[in-house]
Amino acid sequence: MEKVEINTDTIQLDQFLKWTGAVESGGQVKMMLEDELIFVNDVLETARRKRLKNGDVVKITDIGSWQVVTKGE
Repeated sequence: MEKVEINTDTIQLDQFLKWTGAVESGGQVKMMLEDELIFVNDVLETARRKRLKNGDVVKITDIGSWQVVTKGE
């Protein structure tokens, strides 16, 4: 699992996945959500604008996983 530092207290799921380089667009995130490939803290996610905070773990089936780390934590 890769730790990804953000500069804010929270970040939207679609923005976070673009930040990590896992996807190129919000449209890709939407398709992955529809295909039930994205999990946040081991729970299937359905909202691409889900607010992530420090410590949250995002997993995409067969692609990878990332942990949100806020700057200074």
